Amino acid sequence: MAQELTTRAERIQTALVAAFSPSELEIVDESHLHHGHAGAAPGGETHYSVRIRSQALSPLSRLARHRAVNDALAAEFAAGLHALTIRAD
Repeated sequence: MAQELTTRAERIQTALVAAFSPSELEIVDESHLHHGHAGAAPGGETHYSVRIRSQALSPLSRLARHRAVNDALAAEFAAGLHALTIRAD
């Protein structure tokens, strides 16, 4: 039986790898920087930064890349991900 993914960062990584097979992927939980702000939760895991490089994204416009990443993470947004900073190539 596969081990259940326990953190939002692990789930984000799994979703982005499955969707884009990136050559580079960096995921940073920045929730601590937003303590007390809208969407922040006591346990964190609400505000993330993602840097992704993928051949699947490179022909897209900047807006289309951001939409594609957001679409790939729709389940995380539905489950409490509040904010995502995206740097995509």
